[in-house]
Amino acid sequence: MNRKHLASLVVKKLVMAVTGLALLGFLITHLAANLLLLKSEGESFNAYAHKLASYGGLLYAAEIGLAFFFLYHAYTGIRLALRAKSARSVKYEMTRTKGGQSKWGIASNNMVITGSAILIFLVLHVKHLKFGPGIEAGYSFPIAGGSGTEEARDLYRYVYEQFKNPGVVVAYVAALLAVLLHLRHGVWSAFQSAGLTRENTTATLYKIGGAFGVLLALGFIVIPVYVYFFGSIQ
Repeated sequence: MNRKHLASLVVKKLVMAVTGLALLGFLITHLAANLLLLKSEGESFNAYAHKLASYGGLLYAAEIGLAFFFLYHAYTGIRLALRAKSARSVKYEMTRTKGGQSKWGIASNNMVITGSAILIFLVLHVKHLKFGPGIEAGYSFPIAGGSGTEEARDLYRYVYEQFKNPGVVVAYVAALLAVLLHLRHGVWSAFQSAGLTRENTTATLYKIGGAFGVLLALGFIVIPVYVYFFGSIQ
């Protein structure tokens, strides 16, 4: 591999790391907000959703930027995977990562598959919830605002109704298991590509990153499962 190709590879891996860590930050804040769904009243979650919607153009700009990050992350990941596959003429019985134990496994070997599944899930998820029925369809909730009571979309009730459908819950949990597998390896991989790991810390960071990714994904899985079995609309 010449220097030009090597530099290109390094840049692509750095792009994967930066976009991956940015998306990780989004997932953390998104989970923190979604945990409001576990409250027995819908005012907190609906007020949060209403506040986001009030940003108007700024929200749309942020969503476009986020969509770009997702798509570019997926595009770069697929290109790197295809390049790595074409570069291998033989399969090795065991691959070791510099610094110790091999990092190859179910999660790392299927990053393209889980990433593609996540991308499809996100498109369907946005269509399902963001563009689902709103105030005009009867999903209305009174929110106290600076100028009095405002009418907001009752997203809390719509989510609860959807997560009472076993088919929807199974589909969401299946998609979130793909998120779990992707984060299991992806969190550590992003740290490594960003140059944040060292030979004497890589094993520890791999375990910490993997555990963090799993816990984050499980946090999302808890929501539809909890709503299905224990949730009720007051």
